[in-house]
Amino acid sequence: MKRRTCKTISLLSLLVFLGARTFTGAQGITPDLQAKIDAKLKTIQSWAADEVIVKAVKEHNANPSPDARAMTQDKWKSLPVLDPFVRSLTKNAAAERLKALKDDSVSEAFISGADGTKVAFLSKTTNWSHKGKPKHEVPMSGKTWQGEPELDESTGVQQIQVSVPILDDGKPIGSLVVGLSLNKLGS
Repeated sequence: MKRRTCKTISLLSLLVFLGARTFTGAQGITPDLQAKIDAKLKTIQSWAADEVIVKAVKEHNANPSPDARAMTQDKWKSLPVLDPFVRSLTKNAAAERLKALKDDSVSEAFISGADGTKVAFLSKTTNWSHKGKPKHEVPMSGKTWQGEPELDESTGVQQIQVSVPILDDGKPIGSLVVGLSLNKLGS
């Protein structure tokens, strides 16, 4: 009886171990990769504190443009990347600042105001608003967020998204979401 119990416990332990390894493998996040993500997260937090980015979010929150107020998810999806409104969000001061700060591990980056709508980005995002999604709501609670590895719709890159709050006097006023290329981080 004792021998059978030990074998059962050993077998169960092995199954739990293999299940955990499979789950971790499915996540694609090794401890080494997580350490690289954590280091990048510290850098991204400094971007969110950049005065150009904070100013752009404050202005958006106080007075969104008429185009921004009229935008919907469906309308956004139908706009081409060369649409003047879309291009304005890649050419404003905050977008230019993101371009200057990013390195080759960044596959995408976008800034959202308190309402979840876009303030600036490197390239057109799939969605106009991320209100109600963890990548925006968690930073709006003052915390950082990390997604799962994914093939990003808008960039076609295998990446992991992280997001941080954009703070004004310690209070979240928006979010900065950055996609990190898993290939670039892994090298």
